[in-house]
Amino acid sequence: MKSICIKVSNSKTINYLLTKINQIQIDNVYFSLKKFKIYNNIIIHYKGNNTSLFLKKISDILSSLIIDLYEEEIVQKLLQSEYFYFNSLEQKQILENTIYDLYDEDEALNPEKVRYNLISNSFYMYLNVHHSVLLKGFITFRIKDYFEMILEQIDKSVNKYIVEQEYTEFISLLKMYINSEKSKCDLIHLVYSSSNPILLDSNKNFISLDLNTLGAKYLSDISFSSNDFALNTLLNLVPKKIYVHLAPDNCKDEFLNTLKLVFEDRLVFCNDCSICNFYKNQKSRIF
Repeated sequence: MKSICIKVSNSKTINYLLTKINQIQIDNVYFSLKKFKIYNNIIIHYKGNNTSLFLKKISDILSSLIIDLYEEEIVQKLLQSEYFYFNSLEQKQILENTIYDLYDEDEALNPEKVRYNLISNSFYMYLNVHHSVLLKGFITFRIKDYFEMILEQIDKSVNKYIVEQEYTEFISLLKMYINSEKSKCDLIHLVYSSSNPILLDSNKNFISLDLNTLGAKYLSDISFSSNDFALNTLLNLVPKKIYVHLAPDNCKDEFLNTLKLVFEDRLVFCNDCSICNFYKNQKSRIF
């Protein structure tokens, strides 16, 4: 026979465990709840022969408990401890981003399953040797690999948040600039290609891209792309209208999104005009 005692003090945790244990589909499992001065003891007896399966089931239940009931609190405490210099609103946003990414179903590595297995394996190895587990102490001292994984995700969320804040500030500065500058032309056509944007004036003549990196108002990296030079040219000319031709239908392109945020209602998208049709034909001839 194998007996396990789980020491807990939280009523929500007790109800969770009793419900899950009651649903175990193994014969010869008996459990009871004993209340003591400090802790409530959930005592589980197994009188069958497959002890390994029994321990695996209990370990899985305890793993689910931590992820379902404790994980958000763990993330919050680690965030407050490691990134205490962020204010409450910033921490709230980072917390939300972290929780969202921890449960992102699009993640190829399935991070929730990895965390679940880390915790379950730790419980299994512990319960294989010990008969009693203090849940609070186990969470604090026995699942360091799990905590490291959570911290890694928090770090990613913090870096993402900082980049987003810098980008927002950058867009704000560019908007202030174009709203304070006098327009040097009424209209510019942007024939969009992610690798080679083309700028045309109102008479459909080519506009040379401003390659002056020393005076550039838009610096995306140490190396510069054609998009960088195109945006720098638009910022120098500050047109009243920008017609974007041949843009992707979903407009999720980073460069186009930046243009929309900076130039706002000055930007007009077009997919069916003489300029669009001309460059569509040019592409078909090339390919």
